[in-house]
Amino acid sequence: MIQLLTPLYWKDYELIDCGDFEKLERFGNVILIRPEPQAVWKKVLSEKEWTKVHHIRFKGRSATSGEWIKKDQKTPDRWHINYDNTEISINFRLALTSFKHLGIFPEQAVNWDYIAECLGKFKTVQPKVLNLFAYTGGASLAARAAGADTTHVDSIKQVVTWANENQEISKLDNIRWVVEDALKFVKRELKRGKKYNGIILDPPAYGHGPSGEKWKLEDNIQEMMQDVVQLLDSEEHFLILNTYSLGFSSVIVENLILSSFPEAKNLECGELFLQATSGCKLPLGVFGKFCKTAI
Repeated sequence: MIQLLTPLYWKDYELIDCGDFEKLERFGNVILIRPEPQAVWKKVLSEKEWTKVHHIRFKGRSATSGEWIKKDQKTPDRWHINYDNTEISINFRLALTSFKHLGIFPEQAVNWDYIAECLGKFKTVQPKVLNLFAYTGGASLAARAAGADTTHVDSIKQVVTWANENQEISKLDNIRWVVEDALKFVKRELKRGKKYNGIILDPPAYGHGPSGEKWKLEDNIQEMMQDVVQLLDSEEHFLILNTYSLGFSSVIVENLILSSFPEAKNLECGELFLQATSGCKLPLGVFGKFCKTAI
């Protein structure tokens, strides 16, 4: 059955409204307006209401970059927010980047909850978790906060440094940081005979490794999945695959997982969305996940 899932425990994040290719969001005490290509419908709130409540608006210069326009120059460029779901509590340093991103994808809290839930059921004393395409580390922080021996892999050194800052302000330690092409890393771990109790993949539609390696989701995801499942511990494991590509449906993700790992137990597939306070829903990617615990 296809599921629609949205985060339930955010206090420091709120999607206020979305539409006309924009979204109005609150991160802590800061309210922003950002582009949102999925929001093809009309805004629920008026433009006047948006203009009144927001602190910063992103103005695009091109399809990939732009600048932030502040109503008040005292509004910070960087600030912290917290996520607490009663099982884990983690913190994030946010920043205004020229690519409209802030260093966090709030809908991923659904997956952080799942990570903590699975790890809480495991009998393994210190489960090993691998986070691939790990960005600023939300899933890595969740795994570490739940007690896992965590490895974080991303090809961009700056975002790994950012993830390390998030570890520090979350009062966590000992996450293993790896700056490398994800597919290369997985193949090397296979040769070493490594095993993991949990693996998270959040691949981009397009990307590049630190040595110029090219990643295209449609071309590379099948090879990645076939390799990754070989790293799963046979007794206790979970896997999460999350994709943002507009061309990918949850049925595609389901087929990818089952063709690579037919023995997947308790497989769930569906779509992540954010529920706006104004009433509309904003879809933000599809997922597939499964978890096996020791008998």
